[in-house]
Amino acid sequence: MDTMRERFIDVTTHLLDEDPRLALVLADISAASFEPARERHPDRVVNVGIREQLLIGAAGGLALTGMRPIAHTFASFLVERPFEQVKLSLVHQGVGAVLVSAGGSYDNPAAGRTHMSPGDVALLDTLPDWTVHVPGHPDEAERLLRHAYADGDRNVYVRLSNQQNATALAVEPGRFTTVRTARKAGAVVIAVGPMLDAVLAATEGLDATVLYAATVRPFDTAALRAAVGERPDVVLVEPYLEGTSAHAVHEALADRAHRVLALGVPRAEHRHYGSMAEHLAAYGLDRASLRERIGTYLW
Repeated sequence: MDTMRERFIDVTTHLLDEDPRLALVLADISAASFEPARERHPDRVVNVGIREQLLIGAAGGLALTGMRPIAHTFASFLVERPFEQVKLSLVHQGVGAVLVSAGGSYDNPAAGRTHMSPGDVALLDTLPDWTVHVPGHPDEAERLLRHAYADGDRNVYVRLSNQQNATALAVEPGRFTTVRTARKAGAVVIAVGPMLDAVLAATEGLDATVLYAATVRPFDTAALRAAVGERPDVVLVEPYLEGTSAHAVHEALADRAHRVLALGVPRAEHRHYGSMAEHLAAYGLDRASLRERIGTYLW
């Protein structure tokens, strides 16, 4: 199976051949993989080097000319480092771009804290009108990337990770997918992107509906409301900062009493390198930890 990042490179290379309006802006990351595309389209594949603020500024400038830019690098360098340019060059200017990240929250722990970005989606939540896709499989990444590229002139964030589920779902952009239905309405577990496999294993045998979210903004309020009972218990499992979407759950259920358990990467920093699996265990996001935390909360 290829990775989400490899699929992004393949799909974007083909889109560059097909659409003269598309432009790609890089900051060294993945530049070698896009070299054949740059040779064919030197005016539309631009590598600005390790200048992430310029990466976003250039994308905003291209959008102002009517192009549909895709900007790509690691999540910490795409959202966190150039956040002022995201706010000004895109949102304030009223133009749109597709930001495609790699690295997730902890894909490369050996690179240290500079390459970890659990707060990226929460940071984008401070800006209006962003679409945020968090695919859990390369096939989903392709579908959501193609939708993002064709989504008018909206600002779209596509969050890619090495962590992925074994099987792709036929996701519909902007909609949750019901993966498992409880016998009694009430308990709902929302698994975001690459957390689905661990959530399904953790909730095996538990009477809970499992909703799958490959798009988290806009938040699918209708799907959540249809899945819960009169006094719902909701567990939110996200692969980034814990509680990032808790406000969306509260807003969706504001007219009824409810409880929410938000699971994700804690705010406290784990000052260790290790592997992705070790980070998942440290954050309580591995299957065994999720089983205990969800089971204790719901029953």
